[in-house]
Order: sequence, then C-alpha cells, then structure tokens
Amino acid sequence: MHRRLLVVLVPLAVLLIAALGVPLSVTVAEREMQETYVDRLNDVGRFAPLAETALSTGRTEALHQELARYQELYGIPVAVIDTSGRVLLGPAGTYQEAARAESALPRIVTAALAGARSEPSGEWAPWDDSALVVAEPVGRDSEVVGAVVTISDLSKTRYRILVRWAQLAGLGLLPLIALVAVAWPVSAWVLRPVRELDAASSRISQGDLTIRADAEAGPVELRRLAESFNTMMDAVENAVQRQRAFVSDASHQLRNPLTSLRLAVESLEPHLRADGNGRQVYDVAVDELKAMQRMLNSLQASARMESIRTASPVDLDAVLATRVDRWRALTATAGQTLTVDVPPGLRLLEPPGGLGSILDELISNALRLSDAQVVEVTARVVPGGTDTGGVVTIAVRDDGQGIDASERAQALRRFWRSPRHQNVSGTGLGLAICADLVAAAGGELRLEEGLPRPDESGHGFAAVVALPTAPQVAAPSPT
Repeated sequence: MHRRLLVVLVPLAVLLIAALGVPLSVTVAEREMQETYVDRLNDVGRFAPLAETALSTGRTEALHQELARYQELYGIPVAVIDTSGRVLLGPAGTYQEAARAESALPRIVTAALAGARSEPSGEWAPWDDSALVVAEPVGRDSEVVGAVVTISDLSKTRYRILVRWAQLAGLGLLPLIALVAVAWPVSAWVLRPVRELDAASSRISQGDLTIRADAEAGPVELRRLAESFNTMMDAVENAVQRQRAFVSDASHQLRNPLTSLRLAVESLEPHLRADGNGRQVYDVAVDELKAMQRMLNSLQASARMESIRTASPVDLDAVLATRVDRWRALTATAGQTLTVDVPPGLRLLEPPGGLGSILDELISNALRLSDAQVVEVTARVVPGGTDTGGVVTIAVRDDGQGIDASERAQALRRFWRSPRHQNVSGTGLGLAICADLVAAAGGELRLEEGLPRPDESGHGFAAVVALPTAPQVAAPSPT
C-alpha cells in the first residue's frame, strides 16, 4: 500500500522540481549565452576603432596581424567588410561559407552597415548547432564605412550549459531521494493500521468475528478508527452470539414440550374408532409434530454449524473417501445410479461445519426431491477464479424433475419449499444453510440445470459448489 502512496507522491515531487528546475535551467543557459555574446561584443568593439583607423589611413598590416593572432588564439574568425559586403581583411573563405550556412548573418551584417549593433542570438539550446554572429559598425551614423564581423562556434558554451544542467539535475535528485528515504518508513508507519484493518476485514468476511484491529499504533485518526472498528465488531459479535444462542435455546426448550405433545397424541391411538374421522385427524397431527421436530433439529444443527466460522484447507479425496460408499448404498437402495468423476489431488478451502455435510445435504436432496434415476458428482478446477488462485467447482447433478429458473432464486431462502415438494419430508433449510456456509469460506452455491431427463422433456436439478483452491502441502523430504 505504501508503494502506491509513493507512486502518487514521487510524481508530484518530480513535477514540483521540474516546475522550479526548468525555468532555472533556461535562465542558466541564457546567462551562459549572454556572457559569450558580451565577450564577442567587447572583442568587435575593440576591433572596430582599429579598423576605422586602418581603413582611413590605408595601413592595414597591423590590423591584419591582430586579427590573425586573435583567430589563432581563440579559434574565432574575424572579418572586416565594406558597405558592399566584400571582405577587406580576414578569412574571406570562412566568411563566405558562414554566410551560406548561417541564415542570421546577412540580417546582422545589414543592420551593422546601417549603424546598428547586433542583438544577442536567441538560439541557446544545446542541441542547436548554429554559430554566434556578432557585427560592429566601423564608423558612426552616416559615416559607416564597413563592419567587423565575428563568427563564433558555440560548442564549448553549449557544453558548459549541459554541465550546468547535469549539476542542476543532480541537485534535483537529492530531494527526491530524501523524499523516498523519509516517505517509505513514514508511509509504512502511517499505513500499518490501515493494512491491519484490511487484514481484519478480510478475516471477518471469512466468518471470523473474533478478530480485532490494533488500536495502539499509527496516527491518532487511525487509532480512533481502529477503536470504532473494534467497538462495532464487539456489537456485531454479541448480536450474532445472542441470535445463535436464541435459536439454539429455543430449539432445545421447545423440543421437550413437543416430544411430550407427540407422546400425548400418539397415546390417543388405541382410543380411536376405526370407522371414524379421528384416524385421519390423528395422522395429520402426528405428521405435523414430526415435521416440527425435524425443523427444530435443523435449526439446532444450523446454530451449531454457524458457530464454526473458520474455513480450513482440506483434500477433496479425503472427504469423498468417507462418503462415496454411503452415497452409493443410498442411491442403490432408492433404485438410482451414482457416478463420481473427480480428478485426484484437489485441495480447497472447506466451509465451516465441513464440506462432507454440505455434499450429504445435496445428495439427500437429489434422492428425496428429484425422482431421479442418475445422480452425478463432478469436480473441476477453474484457474484464476479468485485474487489468490483458482476455484474448485463441485457439481451434484441429477436427471430428475428439477425446478424452474424462476424458483432457483428463491430456493436458497430459508424455509422456502417448492409447491411440488410440500408433501415430501423436509424443512426448507438445507440449501439455505449450505449456501451460507459456502459463502463463509469465500465460495458460492449456485443452482443450475441438471442432466437431461430420460424422456427428453427437459433437465434435472444441479447444485454447484464453488470454493477457492488451497495451496498444496509439500511432501516431507526423505531423511
């Protein structure tokens, strides 16, 4: 998380440094160029009076030698031209070549012959290879008789600009390095309570209501948030515990009166007349009492299973090894066929209360409610189904009656029963409890179409359990 914070802070710091550094870099480059321009302007300003005297007296030898020494010493050619642009003194070839290469030279020379001093060049960028042309008029006002022109290579100036830019970049990196060095531990300290809250929320989403956040670390605001989080979880846990305790206690307290009532009703059987209506009422009463007992047993079992809220890894092979033989016996007794197609080595997170109990309930529904001939149990791995890995899907399909698509959305609600199954023993709690337990392990229980019916009139019923995969346990190395 603190990496993401740095990803936000560092670009902002880079933009801030760039906002300050770019104008400073431009100023440095312009100052270097200005210094070079001033140096050349001083040089041509010194040569202009000498050229005026030499041209007026006709003694040009001394000036010619001075210009040659200057070029030899600094590598900068200096030319003296007349008003027609003809080179009087200096390297004529170099001047003509520069006139062709430098587009600004004719403009600068024309301005100098008109009596104006040249302006500094704006081409200061290091990647520009143009030369610096500086011209000084020889003479004054209407008596201008020529101009002194220097053509300077700016490679050294531009190199100095690059060096200064590199120095500025190095200085700009220092606050970035300091920011990362300080922000990394500080952000880790600030965000540690947030990470702990995230981990606690993840554990709570898996059903562990006992987890609490550390309210002693981090900034004051996050400590208050952790305290509020813990207070909220205390209230939630107490409410859930009271709810489970109520369901368990109510189921337990009602069981004894209900058993006594059933015994009292059954004791009336010898006193019923065979030809009266009492027998029918008696049978209805006994059936209703049995249904109520089954519902109380289901509620109590639900309270016990939901009190176990921690998912744990389990090998699917181990779960099936204890169940498949019993399933085969039950289906054979009902005149049905059970097929199991499960690849070996699948490991997944087991819901609270056990994966075997959930599969038992799904097989029981297929036997009691679907009127199927074939019950099929399959398992497959879907890679990348969760953030941490794949998903194992376990499907229990049959070719029986099935339920309509409109009823599937309601079938996972507690106490809901299909109108076709009102006379079949059951409480309407099995699928709802299984869905809750699977969700507590981070999975999902879906209802889908099952196998095609033998008479091709549609499809049967399918319950698909999708659970996250668990990492395989490494085998111990031989000693």
